Amino acid sequence: MATTGSNLKLIHVKTACEACRVRELCLPTSLTEADISLVDELVVRREPLEKGDYLYRTGDDFRGLYAVQYGAIKTYGLTLQGREQVTGFHLAGEVLGLDAIDQEVHPCNAIALEKTEVCQLPFDKLEQLTQSLPGLSHNLSRVMSREILREQHVLMMLGGTTAEQRIVRFILNLQKRMAQREIMGHSFRFCMSRQDISNYLGLALETVSRQFTHLQEKQIIDIQNRHITILQPEALQKLAD
Repeated sequence: MATTGSNLKLIHVKTACEACRVRELCLPTSLTEADISLVDELVVRREPLEKGDYLYRTGDDFRGLYAVQYGAIKTYGLTLQGREQVTGFHLAGEVLGLDAIDQEVHPCNAIALEKTEVCQLPFDKLEQLTQSLPGLSHNLSRVMSREILREQHVLMMLGGTTAEQRIVRFILNLQKRMAQREIMGHSFRFCMSRQDISNYLGLALETVSRQFTHLQEKQIIDIQNRHITILQPEALQKLAD
């Protein structure tokens, strides 16, 4: 039996989004083939970013949310003294741009740490679409709530902790986010530099390097360049508490 044009479109969109962990934002399970056509018109699939390319800069107009399909994005701002302050690392399956909804301008810079691909979801069209597609509004709220919860976890990770605890919790946080994408388990690659990690955690670069070396000497982790393997998950978790 020949495949109809509408079926081809359905297959095309699902294939493009099947590896994306935020696909429920664009493709709720209740979508019909007619709904798929509306979503296909909404999602803007941008050209891949190379390492060092900016997704957006501070002060850019807010045009929509961005879902990371693969790769990694670093967000950062500048202090009053002009120094860079890293505010987050965004991995595949995570959403950027939520902090720009209120003022309609981006309050920080977003730069690719490696080759990265994102889908852009124009917010005005997204809001309009939620009125006609049941379930899409709920899924959007879920994605927003998930990102807020992730930010809360970061604050808990940094608050009232030793340097060792910050490093350990950072490792565990990355490992958990990787595992949610069903990638790599206890072995994964740091997409960010140690300088970025030290900036993000509020620690000196020397302190970060010393803590990594200490954990490696205790054979709790193994690090080869930027590739890390958690050798003793229970011991690492104990240090985080």
